Amino acid sequence: MENTIELLQKIGNKILNQANIHDLVALNFEAQGFSKLGDKYKSHALEERDFSQKLFNRILDLGGKICYQNQVSFGVPASPLEWLRHDLEVSKEGLKELLPLVGAASNDLVTYDLLKDYYKDEDDDLQWTQQQLDLIDTVGYQNWLTQQL
Repeated sequence: MENTIELLQKIGNKILNQANIHDLVALNFEAQGFSKLGDKYKSHALEERDFSQKLFNRILDLGGKICYQNQVSFGVPASPLEWLRHDLEVSKEGLKELLPLVGAASNDLVTYDLLKDYYKDEDDDLQWTQQQLDLIDTVGYQNWLTQQL
């Protein structure tokens, strides 16, 4: 159970960090006039906060203590294209790291279901980002940007 709590603590803090980054990305895009992108990342930040809260609640259910872990400084990429490319790589790495952790939690079905749901949500986000990059290749960056206003 101690390993499960440590695992949840690590993942919960990582998700919370991503939520904070996505809030900043949303602000950045809104300031540039890309309201659809701003809304997308605001919504994504809320989903991530919800997932982190579920993981932290699970820690409490298991009798553990939750803690906030300091995060590393991060400069938000300025352009939407730069951000999408960065976010795609982060998603790929995150899913690669998360998959064995989901399996490791299989002896605790509640934790397993939480992590599995988060994995699915992150995979959906990766697919969306890849779709946007494919659209940019198809319609051109300027045309895609126009759709994000």
